[in-house]
Parts: sequence; structure tokens; C-alpha cells
Amino acid sequence: MRSTTTRSAASSPRSSARNSYDAEEFVEVTLDLQEDTIVLRSVEPASAVPGFELDSSATTPRSGTSRSPSIRRSSSHRLRQISQELKAEAVARAKQFSHDLKAELKRFSWSHGRGSVASTSAASGDAASAIESALAARAARRQRAQLDRSRSGAHKALRGLRFISNSKANAWNEVLTNFDKLDCDGYLSRSDFAQCIGMTESKEFALELFDTLRRRRGAKIDKITKEELREIWSQITDQSFDSRLQIFFDMVDKNADGRITEAEVKEIIMLSASANKLSRLKEQAEEYAALIMEELDPERLGYIELWQLETLLLQKDTYLNYSQALSYTSQALSQNLAGLRKKGPIRKLRTKLGYYLEENWKRLWVIALWICIMAGLFTWKFIQYRNRYAFHVMGYCLTTAKGAAETLKLNMALILLPVCRNTITWLRSTRAARVLPFDDNINFHKTIAAAIVVGVILHVGNHLTCDFPRLMASSPEMYSPMKHDFGDVKPSYMKLVRGPEGVTGVLMVLCMLVAFTLATSWFRRSLVKFPKPFDRLTGFNAFWYSHHLFIIVYILLIIHGQFLYFIHHWYKKTTWMYLAVPVCLYAGERILRALRSGYSSVKILKVAIYPGNVLTLQMSKPPAFRYKSGQYMFVQCPAVSPFEWHPFSITSAPGDDSLSIHIRQLGDWTRELKRVFAEACEPPVGGKSGLLRADETTKKSLPKLLIDGPYGAPAQDYKNYDVLLLVGLGIGATPFISILKDLLNSIIKAEEQDDAIADLYPPRGGHVDLATLMSITSRPRRILKTTNAYFYWVTREQGSFDWFKGVMNEVAELDQRGIIEMHNYLTSVYEEGDARSALITMVQALNHAKNGVDIVSGTRVRTHFARPNWKKVLSKTCSKHPNAKIGVFYCGAPVLGQELSKLCYEFNQRGTTKFEFHKENF
Repeated sequence: MRSTTTRSAASSPRSSARNSYDAEEFVEVTLDLQEDTIVLRSVEPASAVPGFELDSSATTPRSGTSRSPSIRRSSSHRLRQISQELKAEAVARAKQFSHDLKAELKRFSWSHGRGSVASTSAASGDAASAIESALAARAARRQRAQLDRSRSGAHKALRGLRFISNSKANAWNEVLTNFDKLDCDGYLSRSDFAQCIGMTESKEFALELFDTLRRRRGAKIDKITKEELREIWSQITDQSFDSRLQIFFDMVDKNADGRITEAEVKEIIMLSASANKLSRLKEQAEEYAALIMEELDPERLGYIELWQLETLLLQKDTYLNYSQALSYTSQALSQNLAGLRKKGPIRKLRTKLGYYLEENWKRLWVIALWICIMAGLFTWKFIQYRNRYAFHVMGYCLTTAKGAAETLKLNMALILLPVCRNTITWLRSTRAARVLPFDDNINFHKTIAAAIVVGVILHVGNHLTCDFPRLMASSPEMYSPMKHDFGDVKPSYMKLVRGPEGVTGVLMVLCMLVAFTLATSWFRRSLVKFPKPFDRLTGFNAFWYSHHLFIIVYILLIIHGQFLYFIHHWYKKTTWMYLAVPVCLYAGERILRALRSGYSSVKILKVAIYPGNVLTLQMSKPPAFRYKSGQYMFVQCPAVSPFEWHPFSITSAPGDDSLSIHIRQLGDWTRELKRVFAEACEPPVGGKSGLLRADETTKKSLPKLLIDGPYGAPAQDYKNYDVLLLVGLGIGATPFISILKDLLNSIIKAEEQDDAIADLYPPRGGHVDLATLMSITSRPRRILKTTNAYFYWVTREQGSFDWFKGVMNEVAELDQRGIIEMHNYLTSVYEEGDARSALITMVQALNHAKNGVDIVSGTRVRTHFARPNWKKVLSKTCSKHPNAKIGVFYCGAPVLGQELSKLCYEFNQRGTTKFEFHKENF
């Protein structure tokens, strides 16, 4: 339909009188010839472009040096003559093309009957005119695109369209190793190509790439040799953007006619969606293919060409202006320079120690106090028994066992305090929060448990293996002073073990062994796999029920403390004294939970089961239930288990009329809870979403639900920070949804208050109601200490965005001040620059620019691909907010938590911006 030619001419003296032209400047002239239009691209000295060559696709001239788009004009007569000749040729070719097209249309009209010759001729003339205008318009667009294409733009595009993400130097050696493993008689089959080059997760895309390269080579067999594999590998790892672009174009252009139709675009979108696990994108592939054609084919010719695809790749950033990156400031850069100055080893050590103490001083003084108390008790008891006669018979085994027993009494009392959640929640609101690390209550609970294990080993081990045998081996003369403690007849070893002290001690050890073992992460998280029926020994249920053996342990401990061999007066038996307050406090909390959950009954208002096995429960809020954003509550469902309570973050804002929680199926209890509520849900009807839902109108009765709380969490203190950096992985986003809602409500109320005050000031000469003005202005203004909040949510499944779609849209719509900035990351999609996600990125940019909706999340918030660069995230946040106090709140896998904590520590040493890291613990 069109003839396009790109020429390059170099003027040089050709006359016999060559010396007369030696003084003239040698230039290279680049001209673009398109139909009846000729464009003077550039005029440069010939020596500046020694390696000029023309691309094989005849789309873009390339040179060894960067070309400026500005035109350098020459007054040379020969240059004007060449220009006129080329332009004349272009006009002649365009006229010939138009004449041939009209002739073809005329022949087509005669083949459809002679009775309508006049009308058909007119129609064909109009069609030819329309096509000619469309071709001219596209030629003009191509001309502008080529003029806009700069070397810097091409260099930027080099980061895109990577077929192989593995950039290791020995990548080819790995491919050769895979070839040797998979080859059959020296050939690699098409089905093994994906595994050989490392594209096992996107096999369909790899097979399409194989077919494209095979089609380019003219081969039709489904097997390749090692040499052919090397040739293919060199093509897909070529550093030239033009080469990679051509391969990608050929993948779409199945019939190799140099044009891509809408059907071919749809096919490659579906292929890319499959490679990136975007099932919903496949369903809308036809719509997005039409969107690309609408953008790249405004002339409606029905096809696009290579240069148009290149233009979209190089200019896609212009469509992404709806997600501005954090900007740097000169002040922030200058403060970070302080961290680059060289420091001596002593200064480095002092700085590192100073920041370590600053970050951990609360933990350190509590641990130090606890260790000192244990050491004091151990020493006191050790010296006490060192001065008794029994020491001469049993030796240091007795003193060590008794010293360990005293620490066990203390730790068995202390271990209950970190799990008294109501008490800790109350203490968070007092001045005690300034000096006590309440966020580490569970970690302290685990630390005390470890100390109990050490104490049990010292106490029980010394009794059974040391002092009891030494007592048995003592002579009658040595035993005689000990008759008051053990009786007139020296007891046997088995009598000591079978006695009240021995039996209670052994039973306590067995109960602790079971509880401690099933509480480890291997068993609690079902990392250890057992065959049925022993698989019930793993999972949260096994941990929860085994942990309640502590009731038996405390009863046995009190009995054990009443049958001591060396102490006979009741007031000297101190075990019950250690346990009295903590046990009563913990028992009171459990009684309060039972009373409060029965009194504060809730009614299920709405149930929804989202993709990714996420259950959302919306329930009525009891009148006395007051909570802060970031807190959590315990939930019990008697239909699943009449005893188990599980903690879940509250995702509704304090100002909402109802409570909501989001529960992901991660264990046996949550799996059963989802099943129970799924049975109450009704199947979706036509015109509604495919989600399982239930509400008050549901015919089936909904299961009963009990709640207890709220309980304190690190995120509840978010208002103490100037800037918030909220990071959630998967369902770990739940604690921060309530914070975002609360921030949004505070923003709206502040704006409403400002509007109300503004409305009280009438135009000049109007009446002012002073009473109303004074009443409103006397109210305390809602001043937000938090100036900005950045929410980073990382998930693996596209369906996860349905959980908080409403919240994200609401934040994007109502946050006119730009206080909240949301970033979604989908890790199932290959990172930006990968050929497998290139078209997805284009469609995403185009759709958001046109409709304001992200194609992945279905919201107004842009979705990024792959994982965030957390160091860059903290660096940009630090640069944008110098001298600020930034609270980093994280909920997710421990690995990323350690990375974020380390990064916060590193950035705190660089400048005046301070990061405080908090991790959610339940």
C-alpha cells in the first residue's frame, strides 16, 4: 500500500579539477524520502561519521556517533541539486503509486457489474483519496518519529525487551550444560527449548520465540543442533535494541508480511498474560488490542509497522505521569554526603555503637535487669546451700540445682506477663511505653522460654545424674545428719524418683517438652511433614492445644514446691509467692475475655470470599468497642472450634460504623473457617461478580462469631511520626488498611473544618455571625502531625487487589493534598524491561492515560512489576523528607523484615533523617 525509501547521500568533488575543491568542506547529507515528501535529516562533516551504515530493516539510519536533530544548512549548489532530484523522484513515485491504486480500484469496480459504473467510479475515487490521505498522514507521523528518535532514547531502550533476564557471565555455559542433559542424538527438541535456556516458568513464550527464530531461518524441523542453539542464543542476547525489537516484532507478525494486525496483537497479549500469570488480562485481550491499534493506527489502515512499535516503546514513559517518583532535594543530597566522608576505625566503631544503643536501649536495659535478677537469685541460693551440711554429701551438684530452681520460679512467673495482652495494651497508653519495649512482648516471651529450658536442664540434670547418686553412695556416718530431711532409712534412687517431687518433676518436663517442641516454627508452620494420622502433630492447632498444657504444668509446679526435702516450713516454700500475681493476672484476663466476648456479641453483616483464598468478614461494632488504627482483635468461631482464639488485624477505620477483618487461608483453622462461611454463601447470579458473597439477605444462616479486644500493636502509634512508610506482603497489608482509612478520614474532616470556617466569612459588606464564628473557631483544630504516608504492597496474585480495591480508589480520589502515596507491586509479572512483560507495560500505560484505570489492579493506583528496590525506596524517602522522623511499619515474612531493619540502621548513620523500624508481632 505504500512505498517508503530512506536514502543517504554524500557530496564529494567529482570534477577533474579536484584541487580546486580541496578547500571545500566534505559533508554527509542524510535525506528521508517518503512518498511525495522529502526531509533533510542532517548535514554533517564526512569525517564525523566514518562508520555510517543503514539498518537492514530500512527503518532507521544508524551511525557511530550521536546525531543532533537540528538541521545544519548548506548553501552548496550541488546539495540543492541533489535535494531537487530526490524530491522530484519522490513526487513521481507517489503519483505512479496513486495512478496504480486508482487503476486497481477501477478494475475492482468493473468486476462487480457495469450498471453502476458512474457511482462506483466516484466511490473508488473517494476511497483512493481517503487511503492516500491516510498514507500521507502516517508518513508524516513516521517522519516526526524518526526525527524524535535520538541516540539517548535508543540507549534508554536498551534496558527493554530483554529475552533473557539472566545476566551472569557464565549463562551460556549453563545453557550448554542443559543442552547436554536434554539432547537426543545431538539434537534439542522444541519441547525442551524453554528448559534449556531457563524459561521454564514461561514455556509458551519460549516456544513462540523458538518458532519465530526458526521461521526467520527458514527451517521447519522441530529440532536444533548445538551450533544452531548458539546462533539462536546470540540473537536473543544481542545487545542491540534494534535487533531485539525486530525479534519481538517478528513474534507478533506471524505471517511475516511486515505488518501487525489487531488479531496478531491480541494473540501476543494473551501470550504475555499467560507468561505473567494474569488470567484476567487474557479475558480482556481483545479490548486491549483495540486500544493499542487505536493509539498506533489513528489512520485506521488496519495494521501497524515496526517503527510504530518502536515509538511506543521509546515514549511509554510519557504515559506514566500518573505515578511520579519521589524527587530529590539539594538539602537531602547534602545531608547524605556526610555519610560518604571517610571515618577512622575508632570513629566508625563509636558511631556504630552509638546508633545500636539508640535503637535498642529499651531492650538492653530490660534484658540486663532480667539477667541481673536471675544472677542474684542463683547466687543467693547457691551460697545458701553451700553453707549447709548437705553440700558435703552432694557437692556442687546440689547448689547448682537449687540455684537453677530459683531462676525457674522467677521465669515461670515472668513468662505469663508478656501474653497478658489487655494489661500491655493499657500500659501502651501510659508513660511506661517510653521505657518498656512493648512491641517485643512475644520475643521476650520466647527468650524467657529459652531460659526455662536451660534452667530445667541444670535443675533436673543435676538431681538425676549427680546429687541423687552421690546421696546413694554416701556412708551411714555421712547420711546420719540428713535423716531429718530424707528419713531414718536412706532412700533408694527409685524411691526418690517415685516420690511426689520426682513424679511432679518428670511430668512437668514431659509436658514442657511437648509444648516447646510443637511451638517451634518447624511444627507450628507445618514445615515438618508426617504421614497420616501423625500429620495432626503439626500446624497451628497442635501448637495451640499443646500450649495449654501449661495449666497442668503450673498445678504440678505448685505441688512440686510443697514437697521439698530440705525446707519444712510453709512460709519458706516460695514457689506460690512467685506465681501468685502473674497467674491471677493471666486468669483474670482469660475470664475477662470470656465475659467480654459473650457480652459484646457481633452480627455478621457481610461475607466475601476473594481470589487467593481470602475471607472478608464485616460485622457490627459493639458500643463499647473502641480501638485505634493498627490494632488487632481475637476471633473465635464456635462452629470451627469452641476453644480456639486467633488474632487478626482490624481493617476498618475507628470512625466506621462496622468492624471488618481480612483472613487468608494459611492453616487448618483458617481453612475450616473459610469452608464454614463458604457453605453459607450463595452462588453468584448473572450480572454480579463471580465472588462468593453473603449478607443479611442470605437465606442460609451465618455462623456465630465472637470477638475479643482490641489489643495494642506497633502500628497504633503511627501518629507520632512525621512520615509513614508502610510495607505489607500479601495479607500483611491488613494492619495498614485501617491506618490509610483513618488518615483519609482525618484529611476529609480537616478540609471540612476549613471549609466551614471559610463559609463564615461573607463577601465585603455582608453580615458576620460572630457567635457562630467564635463557636467554630474555638474548637481545637485537627492538625495532622503526619505529613505524608507511603504504602508499599507486594503480592504474588492479581486477584489480591480485589481485597482493598475500594480503599485504593477512595484514597486516589479523595486525597487531593497528596498526603498518601500508594505503590502496588505484582511479583508474578516480569520486571520492567523483560520482553515477556513489555506489551503488558505498554497496555498498562495506554489504558491508564486514557481511562485512568490500572489494568492489573482495576484501580486508579498504578501497579509496578517484580519486587521493589528497598534501598532505593528508603533513599528517595530520605531525600524527600530531610530532618524528618520516619516510622517504618512492616508486616510480612521475617526475611524482608531483617533487610528493612538493616537498611533503616544504615540510613540512620548517613544524615539527619531518622528511621524507626517496627514489625508486627501477634
